[in-house]
Amino acid sequence: MELCCVVQKYAWGKVGKSSLVAQLSQGNSAAPVVEVDPYAELWMGTHPSGPSLIKTSNEPLLNHLLNNVDSLGDAEKKSFGTDLPFLFKALSVAKALSIQAHPNKKHAEELFATRPDLYKDPNHKPEMVTAWLGPFEALCGFRPIADIKFFIQEIDELAAVVGKAACEALVKAESDSGEMQALRECFSALMNSSEESIASALQQFEKRIPSLSAEKKESLQCDLFTRIAADFPGDVGCWSVYFMNYVVLQEGESMFLGPNVPHAYIFGDCLECMACSDNVVRAGLTPKFKDIDTLCSMLDYQPGPVDRFRMQWTAVDAFCQECFPPVPDFAMARLRLPASATVDQAYRLPSRSNASVLLILQGQASSAETAGDLNFGQVLFLKAGQQLTLKVKGGQDLIVYQAFANV
Repeated sequence: MELCCVVQKYAWGKVGKSSLVAQLSQGNSAAPVVEVDPYAELWMGTHPSGPSLIKTSNEPLLNHLLNNVDSLGDAEKKSFGTDLPFLFKALSVAKALSIQAHPNKKHAEELFATRPDLYKDPNHKPEMVTAWLGPFEALCGFRPIADIKFFIQEIDELAAVVGKAACEALVKAESDSGEMQALRECFSALMNSSEESIASALQQFEKRIPSLSAEKKESLQCDLFTRIAADFPGDVGCWSVYFMNYVVLQEGESMFLGPNVPHAYIFGDCLECMACSDNVVRAGLTPKFKDIDTLCSMLDYQPGPVDRFRMQWTAVDAFCQECFPPVPDFAMARLRLPASATVDQAYRLPSRSNASVLLILQGQASSAETAGDLNFGQVLFLKAGQQLTLKVKGGQDLIVYQAFANV
């Protein structure tokens, strides 16, 4: 079944047809692209904040699942009931998203019970991000302690905001537990500093940057800092550059973000798959509510290089790869059929024991199981065990991403 999917026009999204999300939306919606509007996210799934509809009937996908429980696999019904456990998205990021983390399942239930106005559902939100169409930039997890110590010692303005006692404790810490506790105190002190002191320190550092040598600017990642500061003047989140790993994912590369891992996407296009939730705890780089106390108390303060978050894809055959994050809510597959296969080679997608959602990310194909050709931007729902055979049409490689439950 073909789906019509919801576009979210958050302020950080790329504008008009420069946005991958806007381009994809034309494949599954009749709504015209408004060139001055930001197109941030395309949601593919059943979440109530952006439910997909079945194109032929305009029926919400969730309603269809409730009335046709055989569409879901036995394992996913046993684990998750009669709903898709995942939410599949495409993102187009023009400027940094908020400094954020997602609660674990137990914490999400507590937040939903006590503050449903802010936290909209009781589910956790582990997620996997895959870069598309060039590099994708993000901040992710706390840097190695040596890096953070270096920045605190080199940037007086940052040290002044964090405070002398917290900085000295971090510099002197030796054991792993001591370093994590000192890091927690430093980051919490930063996030709880007054808006006036944050803005003043940022302004002083920005004024000092032009006088630094090229080598010093590079070592202090001044280009990254000034880009973010230009979009969020006076915001405490600008200093997060010096606490969190900066990562650039190349096209097709992926990383997994578990509960309580601090992160912020900075720029680029990506695909995201996550547990079906919209729970976000924010503390910077956003005009939205900043729940600083909750964020600082829940974060995973384990420092280390960014490679610990990277995910590897495993080849199924010459055309298909799979990736299985360490959670039952979702997994992903991707297919690349070369344009040279147009003459007489058809490919049957591996059959899944659970329901799945497919996105045509590039190219065109014919299929014996669909009424017409499949084109860029189309989104399909496949029930458990359903077959799909694809044959490339046109001069482009066919690229398809597929999300399904990891049970």
